[in-house]
Amino acid sequence: MLDVKKIKKDFPIFANHENDKKPLVYLDNAATTFKPKAVIDACSRYYEMDGANAHRGDYDLAFNVDKEVENCRKHLANFLNALPREVVFTSGTSMSMNLVAYGYGIKFLTENDEILLTEAEHASNVLPWFKVAETTKAKIKYIPLDEDGRCTPENLRKVITKNTKVVSIAQVTNVLGFKIDIKEMAKIAHEYGAILVCDGAQSAPHMKIDVKDLDCDFFCLSAHKLLGPTGIGALYGKFELLEKMDPFMMGGGDNARFDMCGNVAYLKPPAKFEAGTINISSIYGFDAALTYLENIGLENIEKHEEELRKYAISKLKTLDNVIIYNEKADAGIITMNVKNVFPQDEVSFLNSKGICVRSGEHCAKLLKDRLKTVGTIRVSFYLYNDKDDVDALYDALKNGGDFLDAYFN
Repeated sequence: MLDVKKIKKDFPIFANHENDKKPLVYLDNAATTFKPKAVIDACSRYYEMDGANAHRGDYDLAFNVDKEVENCRKHLANFLNALPREVVFTSGTSMSMNLVAYGYGIKFLTENDEILLTEAEHASNVLPWFKVAETTKAKIKYIPLDEDGRCTPENLRKVITKNTKVVSIAQVTNVLGFKIDIKEMAKIAHEYGAILVCDGAQSAPHMKIDVKDLDCDFFCLSAHKLLGPTGIGALYGKFELLEKMDPFMMGGGDNARFDMCGNVAYLKPPAKFEAGTINISSIYGFDAALTYLENIGLENIEKHEEELRKYAISKLKTLDNVIIYNEKADAGIITMNVKNVFPQDEVSFLNSKGICVRSGEHCAKLLKDRLKTVGTIRVSFYLYNDKDDVDALYDALKNGGDFLDAYFN
């Protein structure tokens, strides 16, 4: 496993909470991740050293900014095995999904075309397609999940038809934590002339991504889930598709010229989709986050989380009061409940012990009927978690119940 004690020294937030009355056991990494000092310093470096706008100025400071932005784009392209011209900076996965939905879906889909999703998808990969269906009269259909809750190529074949134009699914689902065979799903989608849109928010931080090997048409991700700043993310798209799409937003920086008659000539992708001032300081931090992850090694992170998950499952299964909904999942996500305790009440109790986990529907609101519960507790691991964190969770669950336990302790 990774040397977590050494890794934690790179994250100021741990040292800054060392003297708190309760420990800091952070197990909500699927929501967002802590930031290493290198990322924080990179964001500050923009404001302290460069400070100019991107793609606007003809002086040294502006040139430095342009160089940093494009270096990050190249870095991210390499991280994904893409070309720099195929990488668009966005505010995160939600914006990336909306860009595809509006720029491609609304432009090219028509009445009776089909969009395939699953009930395990995050709102960011559901609501934009609802809007596409409402606007174009296309139909939303769902790929059935298997008995464990996994989306499989076999089940895709059961529902895909000649009318299917879009298959949009997460590579790792954010509640059930299953890793989906995107490469095979893309192959099937392409057999029917459909595109494959991949929500990579929960996969890119934890495993090596190769978009060329996956052959997905679009791939969306957020920096804040992979040690980077908030408010920045990216969309990968095959260049020929990006060229055909309409921009989601229009404004300064995305056009070559326009006239008083309303004629507009847009720049080539990715600039075509980056109207206005981009989130420059966060791009500096994004670049630093990619470097940090590469130095650790995505393969090492994935292996570390797998071992930690196995250890956690083995311990939690010994507790009679714990219900685990995704025991057979692949990723570092464990979704559970405590019997006869409302999820938020249990999480309030865990908070009293310094344990940070999430309760609720986790933005995957179509799952509640399948799980037959109004909400769950989600535990999610990352590279700075270790067995001590699991033990703290286990001890708290073993000895406590709900917010009343927290109140009277």
